Amino acid sequence: MDAIEFTTATAKAHAPLVQRAAAIIAAVGRAQPIWLADAGEAATMAPAGHHRILLDRSAQPAIAALPAPRGERHFALSYTDPVSDSSLAALIACATRPGAPIAADPESISILALAERLAASDIPVLIGGPTGTGKEVLSRFIHDRSPRAKGPFVAVNCAAMPEAMLEALLFGHTKGAFTGATQATEGFFRAADGGTLLLDEIAEMPLTLQAKLLRTLQEGEVVPIGSTQPIKIDVRIIAAANRDLPTEVAEGRFRADLFYRLNVFPLTLRALRERLDDIAPLAFALALRHTPKTATAMPWISDGALAMLRMHGWPGNVRELENVVRRALLLADNGSKGGRIEIRPEHIHFDSPARLVAMPAAVAAPVAAPVAPESASVTPIEDGRSGRRLAGIVQASEAKAIMETLAACNGSRVAAARALGISERTLRYRLASFRDAGIPATAFAGGRR
Repeated sequence: MDAIEFTTATAKAHAPLVQRAAAIIAAVGRAQPIWLADAGEAATMAPAGHHRILLDRSAQPAIAALPAPRGERHFALSYTDPVSDSSLAALIACATRPGAPIAADPESISILALAERLAASDIPVLIGGPTGTGKEVLSRFIHDRSPRAKGPFVAVNCAAMPEAMLEALLFGHTKGAFTGATQATEGFFRAADGGTLLLDEIAEMPLTLQAKLLRTLQEGEVVPIGSTQPIKIDVRIIAAANRDLPTEVAEGRFRADLFYRLNVFPLTLRALRERLDDIAPLAFALALRHTPKTATAMPWISDGALAMLRMHGWPGNVRELENVVRRALLLADNGSKGGRIEIRPEHIHFDSPARLVAMPAAVAAPVAAPVAPESASVTPIEDGRSGRRLAGIVQASEAKAIMETLAACNGSRVAAARALGISERTLRYRLASFRDAGIPATAFAGGRR
């Protein structure tokens, strides 16, 4: 069954919009077939089970929700210019089910096409890319297109779980295996049996646990804590990392044998600023996602607003874009007339990333940390527009304490972590968050284990 279907009359009435959208939708593929029809055609022409979109040329662009069975969303799309970016982006967004990946950039389309081929196999997949680029969305796409689609999809963020509990959470434990283990748990591996397990931020996994993970992948079995009997599992592994794993291997922070076990087929997602053609359809899709399901009038994003989005650098990638869209929806809704919501340039307000600025004396309060020489001190970070807000003060104080401690320990992360009373893994996570916030790499230059 084709991914998109339409009548000859629809193709003639709405060319070249239908032709452009059909090429992209067919290349990406859709789990549910799509039916495009002219608004003047009978709605009953849509085959059963198809996602229905009615098209109409109008002086005022708009998206409206159509009556649909519970859990589905059909749309009526009115557009002015068939060759404008907003018309194409709106149609792609309407044709994409919630949670599915959006792609209009040629390289993004090729990655999704490759991911769909990978889905048919059981080989491990390693997804790389900066934070917020959609690695979990791509993982779900692979799971949904695989023979395991009816099985569970379990996503585990290795950086978000306490290091001391990570082994028990992954592999499970028996009752009484340790203090507080009042009952047995199956762990994430057994919870994902018959399905897919995503190990996100796998670079944050401790070396000691990496050895046990390697054995699990090789043998297809887990040994819960407190047990001596292995349990067979049938799990497809997808790993994701926002750091360069070959570099982590070279520096001794990631096992080479585990890397080669996971790196059977690597996929890399680029930063949002490097795939400009994805920005407009992503913005429309996010606007539809955050519009109440009970609403009939959907938001429209003007060409001027889309131009602003394309010119932004997007250090926070898709997560930042979602913040901007949600903010714009609130501002546009407050100024809407007649129930129609249009996001215009004045509604676009970008996130203000934390950056190095001078710290006021009242903010730079001392914190409990080893004191570094004055020549080694580093100016902490603040939000340039709200430097005295509590969140900014806390973030600045934490950055100042960590940087001064690193300087006092001659850049040794092991010594600095011990002095701060945190694990080296937590310290690495904090340093990575500072880099994402825009602190230059020179602040951490010369760092040693």
